[in-house]
Amino acid sequence: MNSEQELLDGAALTVYRLNGQFLTIGDGLSSPAGISVAWWQVMAAVQDQPQPVAGIARAMGVTRQSVQRIADLLVGKGMCEYRPNPAHKRAKLVAMTEEGEAAIRRIDPQHAAMAHRLAEALGPAEFAATVATLERLAATLDTIIADEDQL
Repeated sequence: MNSEQELLDGAALTVYRLNGQFLTIGDGLSSPAGISVAWWQVMAAVQDQPQPVAGIARAMGVTRQSVQRIADLLVGKGMCEYRPNPAHKRAKLVAMTEEGEAAIRRIDPQHAAMAHRLAEALGPAEFAATVATLERLAATLDTIIADEDQL
């Protein structure tokens, strides 16, 4: 195995580990509000603006079907609602309800505390640089995947 392969493996294993760590933290933050971390992720995607299921899935890097299942559960629990989509008749928009916003507000103080702890441990500049590097890595992988789909 060459050093580039080792770097790819190291990046992938680190991201998998980070994913597990973020899920553990997310579960700890979201469970007192009565929601799962998966529900929280979908709700966060529509917190500022209603989105179609496919758009949420793209942003999260997961399948449309998994987001649809969660959106249906959130609508059933009254935390989100489906609204008409002026851009597409069949693809309704997922929007947050007052009940969903209240759940997110219950999470916010502990979320802010965790963000502060992480920023304090890394330092604000390194924290920002880390996020920028991860975003660049994700964008680069998107480009590579799209290029391979074109082949």
